[in-house]
Amino acid sequence: MKRGGIERGGRSDSSVRFAAKAAQSVSVAHYENFPVASRLIPAPLRPAVVAIYAFARAADDIADEGNAPPAARLAQLDHFGAMLERIECGDVPAEEPFAAIGAAIGRHALPLQHFRDLLSAFRQDVVQPRYAEFAQVLDYCSRSANPIGRLLLRLYHADDVEHCRLADAICTGLQLTNFWQDVALDWRKGRVYLPAEDLARFGVAEAQIGEGRCDARWSQLMAFEVARARALLDAGRPLARALPLRLALELKFVLAGGLRILAAIDAVQGDIFRQRPQLSRRDWAAMTASVLTR
Repeated sequence: MKRGGIERGGRSDSSVRFAAKAAQSVSVAHYENFPVASRLIPAPLRPAVVAIYAFARAADDIADEGNAPPAARLAQLDHFGAMLERIECGDVPAEEPFAAIGAAIGRHALPLQHFRDLLSAFRQDVVQPRYAEFAQVLDYCSRSANPIGRLLLRLYHADDVEHCRLADAICTGLQLTNFWQDVALDWRKGRVYLPAEDLARFGVAEAQIGEGRCDARWSQLMAFEVARARALLDAGRPLARALPLRLALELKFVLAGGLRILAAIDAVQGDIFRQRPQLSRRDWAAMTASVLTR
C-alpha cells in the first residue's frame, strides 16, 4: 500500500488528480462547503442530481431568502406542491425547476414523497423558528436533508433499507453541521435550531446568540453539538464502501467536508460568531489526502 501520491488501492496519480478537481466543481449555489453534482457523478446521472438540488434549493430559498411575509412564502411552497401533483399525473410543467425535476422523476422513477417531505420541512421553517427538544430537530432533518440522500441512492439503484439508514445518518449529520456553523446567520433570520433543552442543560441563554458571546458555557454547548454531528457522520461512513467507486468518492468528499467544518468549529471553541467556518484551498488539499488514503 503506497502513499505519497503514487498509488493507493490501485488508483493512479491521474485518478487522484481527477478526484480532487472533480469534487470541487460545484454545480449548485449555496453549497460552498460540500461538493454537489461534481464530475465524479457519471454524466448520465448528473442532470438528475442537479435537478434534485435545484428543486431543493429553490424551495429552501422561498423559506429563507428575501422579505416576503410568511403567508406569501407558504403560498409559493404550495405552488411547488401543486407542481408535484401535476408531475405525478403526467403533466410536467414547462417552467423550471419543475421541468427538470419532472424529467428526472420520469426517467429514474424517483419517489415523489421525498420531494413532498422536503416541502414539508421548508414550510416548517416558515412557521416554527424554535425547537424544544433534539428529537424535534431530528424529525426536521428527516424531511429537510434525508430525502436528498435517499433520492441519490435511488439514482444508483442502491436504495435498500441498510443503505438508506446509513445515508440518513450522513444527511442528518450534514444538516446539523450546517446548523452549527450557521447559528449566527439563522439568528438573524429569527431562527434557533439549537434545542431549548440543550441551552438549558449548559446554562446558555438564547439572548447570548444575539450578543455573539462565546464564553465557557457556550463552548461546552457547541462541543456537545459538534460531537453529535460527528458521531452521525462517522456512523454513516460504511456506506461509502458499499457504493460504486465514483459515488463512493463523492460521498467521501462530502463526509470529509462535513468533518472538516466540525473540526474548524472545535478549533475556535465554538466561536462561530467571529468566523463562520468555510473550506479553504488548504482544507481541500487535506480532504483529498484523507479521501484517497483511507
